[in-house]
Amino acid sequence: GKMAAPMSQGSRVPEPGAAPYGNFPNYSRFHPPEGRVSLLPQGLLRSLFPAATRPLLGLDVGCNSGELSVALYQHLLGLQDSDSSTELPGAGKELKLLCCDIDPELIQRAQQSSPFPASISFASLDIMDPRAREPFLSSFLQRFGRSSFDIGFCMSVTMWIHLNHGDRGLLEFLALLASLCTFVLVEPQPWRCYRAAARRLRRLGRRDFEHFRSLQIRGDMAESITRILTQQCAMELVCSFGSTSWDRSLLLFKSTSAHPQG
Repeated sequence: GKMAAPMSQGSRVPEPGAAPYGNFPNYSRFHPPEGRVSLLPQGLLRSLFPAATRPLLGLDVGCNSGELSVALYQHLLGLQDSDSSTELPGAGKELKLLCCDIDPELIQRAQQSSPFPASISFASLDIMDPRAREPFLSSFLQRFGRSSFDIGFCMSVTMWIHLNHGDRGLLEFLALLASLCTFVLVEPQPWRCYRAAARRLRRLGRRDFEHFRSLQIRGDMAESITRILTQQCAMELVCSFGSTSWDRSLLLFKSTSAHPQG
């Protein structure tokens, strides 16, 4: 199928880093969750939502097999600390996290291993397919009487959207995130990762990414994504939390337009 990781010649083991949709079978082994969450300050949710009195809703796009989603959930709620009672008061201490990925096998793994099934939902979804996306997201939001998410996560996903859907697809995806979420945490892949991903497919004899050679948005991708979100999507850059050891920035944006909270 289109989502299967390519096999190296003479091997039944998927070639690491060569999945055409970023759906690597062992992603957390070479980019551990701790490399991201350690950059985020303690009490981040409390500072973003100081007056929260209802459960907060989060959307994690491209969650793979869920290790990073769980780590983000634990970090944001202070669950790795001995005393988590200082994180958020009342009902606002709850975070309901909806995590989606294009690969159903990775989602199945996430569902089977999740330590918080009541608070973290995993679902197979192609976020770029509006016929599947719109009823699915609406159904989740309606369960809480809401029309948008409080916070969205897009961790090393933008490159795969860009390579598979082109410049227009990237613009549509970023506009979608901005329309769905009050805050968005984005980890863009740098341009060198685009070249490396294309090389891996060619080395395995696979067809190149359809849009790779025609992309006009290129170069400093963190700067480009910041420009798109701030100039075209009614968001402002709140904070850059620095870069991971593999040179990827963590950027937090806030919507400058009101999201009706229902």
